[in-house]
Amino acid sequence: MDSIDLRSDTVTWPTPKMREAMANAVVGDDVFGDDPTVNQLEADTAALLGKEAALFVTSGTQGNLIAILTHCGRGDEAIIGDKAHTFVYEAGGMSALGSVHPHPVKVHADGTLALDDIRHAIRGDNYHFPRTKMISLENTQGTVGGIPVSLEYMNQVAEIANQNNLKLHIDGARIFNAAAALGVSAKDLIANADTMTFCLSKGLCAPVGSILVGSKDFIKEARRARKLLGGGMRQAGILAAAGLIAIHDMSTRLGEDHQNACTLGEGLGTIPHLKINSIQTNFVFFDLLESAPFTPAEFMTRMLEDFNIRLTPYPGYERTFRAVTHYWITPERVQTVIDASRQLLS
Repeated sequence: MDSIDLRSDTVTWPTPKMREAMANAVVGDDVFGDDPTVNQLEADTAALLGKEAALFVTSGTQGNLIAILTHCGRGDEAIIGDKAHTFVYEAGGMSALGSVHPHPVKVHADGTLALDDIRHAIRGDNYHFPRTKMISLENTQGTVGGIPVSLEYMNQVAEIANQNNLKLHIDGARIFNAAAALGVSAKDLIANADTMTFCLSKGLCAPVGSILVGSKDFIKEARRARKLLGGGMRQAGILAAAGLIAIHDMSTRLGEDHQNACTLGEGLGTIPHLKINSIQTNFVFFDLLESAPFTPAEFMTRMLEDFNIRLTPYPGYERTFRAVTHYWITPERVQTVIDASRQLLS
């Protein structure tokens, strides 16, 4: 990359191996179901994650919305975290396009929804109420620090869903980061969930796309919802070729990003006027204190203009920054960021 870009792991460029695979991809028309590279990506992903089938979609937002539209009808209700990406950052699509009623439940500092809060949010059989149809979790929980949510907790929520005849959907945009941090497989993390969406275009470095996994019957219906949303693609194998490298190669190296995040956070924590809030998976949250010689906007500008380092305050927070490590943030670049911050703030 031509800059040290810590704004998100969505900024990753495809790797040279991905670019070569994309250039040489065998393609067909995916709407007709005859793009062999897309078909391979879907089959390989389903097998990797222990589900019957998978669907290649354009984005995580689209994948989450397709899952909600497939699980819920108009006027039905979905239990969802009040800080969940699907609730906060996806333009209200579940309501605007699906007429699905969100029932927000508090997200705690450890990334979980209290089990009793989930139980109490489930509606009784009363025609005054919307019908509860699904529970949605996020793993890692990005808005509270990229926190990995444990296998035990995931299974506890799955049991609540099962006891109440509800569907459990996982927004697993960074599910492989969660798996790496917890020392378990992504397959095990979602074993008792009905469906899950994860992003190829975040820490896995593919340029475009997410994948939705579930049962064969679910994916058949999800394909219809994808069409409804304009998500049918033609020679999408050019994109799926990068996705194959993402799931097979890039998903196994995320521990390096987590180590780099630890090094970055620990280094920034020694610099005056910075306060580290959390270091989890590939996320470092830190505050630029009011004692600093620069405003957040000035600090951001100086880091870019003087050192070619890209940072931005976390949306909704004036002085809190989120620095995200990824494939293109090497240990050498981590040290550059620490040295630059120290030079500006010491």
